[in-house]
Amino acid sequence: MYLPAHFGLDDLDAVAALVDHVGSADLVTVAASGEPASTLVPVLWDRSGSDTEAGRHSRLLAHVATMNPQWAEVVDGQRVLAIVHGAQAYVSPAWYASKAQHGRVVPTWNYFSVHLSGTVELVDDPDELRHLVSLLTDRHEHERPDPWSVDDAPAAFIAGQLRAIRGVIVHIDRVEAKAKLSQNRSLADRVGVVSGLLAEGGGPEVADAMASMIRDDTADDE
Repeated sequence: MYLPAHFGLDDLDAVAALVDHVGSADLVTVAASGEPASTLVPVLWDRSGSDTEAGRHSRLLAHVATMNPQWAEVVDGQRVLAIVHGAQAYVSPAWYASKAQHGRVVPTWNYFSVHLSGTVELVDDPDELRHLVSLLTDRHEHERPDPWSVDDAPAAFIAGQLRAIRGVIVHIDRVEAKAKLSQNRSLADRVGVVSGLLAEGGGPEVADAMASMIRDDTADDE
């Protein structure tokens, strides 16, 4: 990841909250032939047992279809990249205060992005796979008023469904996170971007994050 210092998101708890909020990632692999491939999957970042000083950030859990050709050549221990896409928005130079001052402005794109890199472990054991799927399901069901559980379906049906997937565990050894929110622009330009995003409805989550950062920055200056 290209990561200028002013765009770095270093708070691991904040990064984990972003991954949890998005709940999905592009799993990227490279075959022996050099051909890259990617699959979008639901994910769960299990941070238990993490040792950040040793570069261990525990496990990213996911599963893929057995018939997905991307995974036919993937083996245990192979390096994998998981890309989590957060909120994003187009930024018009028309919103910058500096446009009226000197006109030397261009469009850009503001966004959140997390790259989780590590080695892969494939899970085919039915009991382990069922446990992995249950963890992923519970993550997305637990806040519902009537949450669905894997145990709600007939056992034979679930067993058949499990035969159609493979579990994927990424043992994470590198976390890179980026929050590109116009930190390299003046305060007036940033305020203009927030106003523009809110007025045109192009990215309310980005606008809210920028507004929160502006409040923090201005409070620090007081």
